[in-house]
Amino acid sequence: LAVATTLLLVTTTTTTTQAFVTTTPSVVGRRIAKTTTATTPPQHQPTLNKMNMMMDPSILSDVMTTNMATAPITDAVLASSASASSTNLLLSFTDQGQNLAGIFFQASLLPYLLFLYFLSFRANQIPALGNFGFQFVLLFVISTIPSGIVSKAVYGYSLADTDFLHGSAELLLTVANILIVLGFKEALTKEEPAPIGKPRTIAFGLFGAFAALCATGPKLFSNGHTPFLLGVGNFPSDAVTRFPWVNHLEPANALSIPTWAIHFSSVFEYVFAMGLIWEFARATGNPRWKGLTWGMLPLHASGICACTYHFFYNPPALQFLVTSQAGLTLLGNITLMIAAFRIAVSNGWTVQELVPSFGTNEETSPYGLVADGLSNKPLVLKQETETTTDLALSLAAATIFTSYLVKYGELAIDLPFTPNPPVALAMIIGIPAATGYYFYQKSQDEGEWKNPMEYLPKLSLPGQAGEEGAPTLSMADIKKYGVAGTVAYVLTELAFWLVAFPVAAVALYKSTGHWPDVMNDTTDRAAVLAFIFAGANIARAF
Repeated sequence: LAVATTLLLVTTTTTTTQAFVTTTPSVVGRRIAKTTTATTPPQHQPTLNKMNMMMDPSILSDVMTTNMATAPITDAVLASSASASSTNLLLSFTDQGQNLAGIFFQASLLPYLLFLYFLSFRANQIPALGNFGFQFVLLFVISTIPSGIVSKAVYGYSLADTDFLHGSAELLLTVANILIVLGFKEALTKEEPAPIGKPRTIAFGLFGAFAALCATGPKLFSNGHTPFLLGVGNFPSDAVTRFPWVNHLEPANALSIPTWAIHFSSVFEYVFAMGLIWEFARATGNPRWKGLTWGMLPLHASGICACTYHFFYNPPALQFLVTSQAGLTLLGNITLMIAAFRIAVSNGWTVQELVPSFGTNEETSPYGLVADGLSNKPLVLKQETETTTDLALSLAAATIFTSYLVKYGELAIDLPFTPNPPVALAMIIGIPAATGYYFYQKSQDEGEWKNPMEYLPKLSLPGQAGEEGAPTLSMADIKKYGVAGTVAYVLTELAFWLVAFPVAAVALYKSTGHWPDVMNDTTDRAAVLAFIFAGANIARAF
């Protein structure tokens, strides 16, 4: 993988002849006049500041196209300018690692690696194929690096706007989710699940095909908006304009049907995997597996952030969705790590597992005997009510229907063409909340739900007694609950900041007209922190 990634980086940095395409993506959809011809209103002209040029490749492309059209320069100067611009774009991409979203994504790697370690503990009885699916997610993460560099350096677009690379990278995530679903489904219904050799070979083959596409794509496709899988399933543009409900033309960076299908299939498969893992708790007799389902919920919300961003055609005005996605990814990886840790500990994992000299894997080791005994415990299987083929057909039908509904249905309304932060925020909160409510109801139906707040003392203002004389909550009280209390406190704080920062960023944008640059601008940083501090004190009052 390291060699393949290095080759891809070398390929993209030496490509200067196709540094830019002159096609400018339309960020704002054109409204169709209900006459015999379509009219094109004046294009939206964003402010040409440094941040907008970095986040919206169309602005940078507009500036370069104008300059090249009006300045009589020689071919040698053009080549030099293209080379320098390509280098600047590459640097701009790598600089994203220093913004808040980049920091969140980088920080999320270690918790996920620890999650994989605890999940793979031999006594957990995790299905081999499902375990490999969780591991394959790492290849999806790796794939976004070279594909993002190619998108910026060659086409001048973000990865979200380069459809053929975007869909190809997301396909790897879909493959990972399919492996998780198949692994747990077989473990719940079959005494001897099929070997993982063939699925693993197919998965690695798709990753190899993706790497080849990153290396050869710039030579095959001169247009960065080339649709994934050549747009199979897309309706012709002239036919779309004749649909009676269509009021807008799609912008150039609209997702193709295959790319939308990849996104929705990932969401559906992930939710289905959450349900299978919930059932795996019954099969193993270990209710802590249900904690893994709850731990997956923030990552489900992260996926909804991406779909919401694409629903609005990836506008710079909703950049907070990218930050929220990164923050939820970090939170989700932490909750996965905690859930896997609890599963491993319940199955006999101890610190001695980290030190080979303790000999926990030896036949005479008491720790090893406990772990080996649990690993050989038979699962409580259930009768298969839906074959794998039926499941695949159901997921495919739901995916295709939702893809067409969103891609062509949203052309009937104005909402997707006018960035609306409150609506976007409602989407990324509401959909995961509905999923969480489903599992909450499932817990109540099974008679196992316990409200965590029942185990905590009443909260009150500092210096005052709570209701009926209950004491106030202090760090000493939290420590009394041991690891569980500390973890609950940390997760509560993380959840507060993940909600507070996007809200503060939107408030600053609405009041000043620009998004906060908390890394470089002390004024913006102070304003955001002041808003969050005020919100925290208001929350304490209640």
